[in-house]
This record gives sequence, structure tokens and C-alpha cells, in this order.
Amino acid sequence: MLASHVAAADSGVVVMYHRIGDEVKFPSTSVSKEQFEAHISLLEQQKYTVWPLEKLTMALKSGDSIPDRTVAITFDDAYSSIYDIAWPRLKRAGMPFTVFVATKSVDSGSSGFLSWDQIREMTANGVTIGNHTRTHLHMARASIERNRAEIRHARRRLSEELSVDPLLFAYPYGEMSSDVRELVIEEGFKAAFGQHSGVAHSGDDKYYIPRFAFNEQFGDLARFRRAVNAMPLPVEDITPPDPLIAANPPAFGFSVGADMRGLHLLACYHSQFGKVGLMRLGERRIEIRFAEPFRKGRTRLNCTLPGPDGRWRWFGRQFYVKPS
Repeated sequence: MLASHVAAADSGVVVMYHRIGDEVKFPSTSVSKEQFEAHISLLEQQKYTVWPLEKLTMALKSGDSIPDRTVAITFDDAYSSIYDIAWPRLKRAGMPFTVFVATKSVDSGSSGFLSWDQIREMTANGVTIGNHTRTHLHMARASIERNRAEIRHARRRLSEELSVDPLLFAYPYGEMSSDVRELVIEEGFKAAFGQHSGVAHSGDDKYYIPRFAFNEQFGDLARFRRAVNAMPLPVEDITPPDPLIAANPPAFGFSVGADMRGLHLLACYHSQFGKVGLMRLGERRIEIRFAEPFRKGRTRLNCTLPGPDGRWRWFGRQFYVKPS
């Protein structure tokens, strides 16, 4: 059962970037240099604590206290702007970060990606490396055998080049299914991360931890401030439990933590349908009935509830519908 005491002291926000400064060519996966600078300048204020991702993850698993407004910084896919732009700025700020590496692009020397020498230099200076598969595939629609081979190939290359065996995993595109989750556990990872918005907390599934993703369109300082000040909206009994949608549209629902008040102010927004109607069953159960099927591929649901001091409680979910 979900502990009713989950609060800011049991939680942290994980933020996610891809590229920096490539917003003209890649607006969906890049923030501008100015946006990134504004984000880091905000985190340099004393009320924020930036922890290594593995430290936050271990505290969530162990139940150790976490300072309010703790943030962990991550990058996916190993783009060269991490070395050229992000790392120098984060070094000046004294902020740790994690890079989830999809190894094929690095192995092939693809333009715009980090080299192994650059990754080695960062690793030697404290940057954490995570596993992001070999080819950055759509895991939710691939076979278990293919997914296992991808994970193990990436692990072998990371070990050969960096002498590391990452304990953290990020699902490419944030796409996950129950079968993929079980495989990640079998492969020995300590935690895994999606790309759905939300606050990581002690009651969370440690193999589907949310991250706030930023790009040029959704990277303004106001949104970043809302994210890093967010508090958990703890839920349980999510139905359907598998983000890979079988019955489409799904009969979606969840139960909110017993100590959450003001549920009449809860609002949920779906990336395809906008604001959606909520049915409240009893004191804590929330049900959503979608009138139309989800489109193929990824869609997201974000639910927010006003919290104390102008902050927001946040719960997110990402869904995946296989192409025909």
C-alpha cells in the first residue's frame, strides 16, 4: 500500500535534456543555450539541492531523507552539445549529472554525437553513465530477445570503453511495457527512467521513474520553475498497469494517497484530447473514460493538484499504442 506520509522530503525532481543549442534544426529535442543558462542559474539558488541521480535513486529506495527541492539532471542519447556546452556550465556550478548513452551512434562516430574519448574524460571527472540500449529502439514493440540483446550489447561496449557497468537505465523515447520492465529488472539494473512528467517519490515504481523533459517549445523558465518546485502526487492501483495499451481506449484510473486534500481541484490533461473529465469514486478513486482511441505511438497524461506555497503536486503517465 502507498504510504500516506509521502511529501516533499521523500521526493525529488529529475529533469531531462537531449541537445543544447540545436533548437533550429532539432526543436523537439533541444533547448537553447539561453534557456539552459536560465535553468542552471535558477538551480544555483540556495533553496535547490542538485544530487547525482544515483544518490537520489538510492535514497528513494532506502527511505532516507531527501532535502526539499532536490533535483537530478540527466541527458539522453549522448549528443556532442553535452560536452561542448552543458558540461562546462555544470562544472562551474558544481552540479553532477548523468548521460544515458545509446552506444551505436558513438561507435559509428556519427556527426553531432559524443566520442568515446569525450565520454571517458567526463566519466573520469565524475559524470555518471547510464545504459540507453545500442540503437535507441522502440522497446515496447520489440521482442524480448531483441531488447535483451540491445541492453547487453550496450553494456559490453560501455564496459570495454569506460570500464563501467551502469546500474541505471533509461527507456528510449520513454516507452515501456510490463514485459520490458521485467527484463530491465532481470538484467540487474537498480532503477529505470521514463519520459513522463512527475515527481519521483518514495512510493514510486523504481523501474518507471518520471522525468520532466525540456525542449525549445517547453523549456521556458516559468515551466522549469514549476517543475523543480513540484511536489509528489502519490497514486496507487493504476489501471491498466501496463503503459502498452491493449484495449484502446483504456479504462484508466488510479487511487490518490490518503493524505491528499482538495481533490475537487485535481485536473488531468491528455496530450491528444486536452483536459479530460474525471469521475471520482468514493474519497480517493479517480477514473477517466476516453471517448476516442489513443493514436498510434506515444501519448501522455498529466494530472496536477494545487499544493502549498503556490507549488503543484504532479502525476504523469505515458502510454504507447503499437503501430498496426
